[in-house]
Parts: sequence; structure tokens; C-alpha cells
Amino acid sequence: MPRVARPLLTFGALLLSAGLAAAQGMAVGFGGLRQDPSAPVEVTADSLTVDQASGKAVFEGNVLVVQGTMRLSAPRVVVEYGDAGQGIRRLNATGGVTLATAAEAAESREATYEVASAALEMNGAVLLTQGQATIAGERLVADLRAGTGQMQGRVRTVFQPGGKSGN
Repeated sequence: MPRVARPLLTFGALLLSAGLAAAQGMAVGFGGLRQDPSAPVEVTADSLTVDQASGKAVFEGNVLVVQGTMRLSAPRVVVEYGDAGQGIRRLNATGGVTLATAAEAAESREATYEVASAALEMNGAVLLTQGQATIAGERLVADLRAGTGQMQGRVRTVFQPGGKSGN
């Protein structure tokens, strides 16, 4: 095979696989975002409003949520407590959300995190960075316990080529 044909075929295969992923949503691995849902959740913010009747607390201003090695920051986070105010059931972050660990980071306009199941949903201009690779889409649904997820809605990814092979 000529020297020029092999790189063109490889590039064509990458484009085809990326195109299929964009058309159907893209499965994503989340080894770095894997999370233990039994770890304690710490929330800090500039202000807190609590509504005992609804079982919700609203944290506003420089909100930082920490669970294990995972950090979530946003301008506003609504915390929904479980039955009888026992434990945190769900976090809903809005206004521009960043979720990060040492290995991965994700950004979106809003995010919902179900603590018990470690289910994460990020919506609106989602950008996931894993090392040098990036994946963008409109919606990210992830199981942080299993370390799996799917990017949906006009998915775009950038692959960084490996080492040079000399061909």
C-alpha cells in the first residue's frame, strides 16, 4: 500500500467512527469520575436558604460541593434531602457548572446528581476533558459508580494522535 494511502485510510476510519458516534450519541468511559456514593458530601457557599416544608436547601454564591475526590462548583445548587430530612437525595446545580477530579473535568450549564445511585446528568453545552482528549455535546448521562456514560446531541470529539510510527 502506498505511504500516502495508509494515513488517508486511517483518517477516513476515524472520521467515519466519529460520525457514527455523533449521529447516535457516544459512549464514554469515566474512570476518573468514578465515585463512591456513600462518601460524605460537603457543601460550602456564600449563602444558604433552607425550606423545611419542601425538604430543600438553596446554596448560592461560589458554591463548592465535595464528595471524595469529586468537586462540583456552580453559582447555585439546590439540595433535596431524603425522607424526614435524612441524607442528601439529589443536587441540582445551575448557572454554569464545573465537575472535576484529578483526572477528568466536565462543564455544562446545569447538572443533576443523584447521590444514592451516583447518577449524573449534565445539560447544555457539555464539555468533557479526559487528559488531552475532549468530547462535547448537549447532554451527558453518567453512572459514576460504574464509571460509564453517554454523550448525546451533536457529539464532537477531538482525538489526539499517539506516537509517530515512522510510516
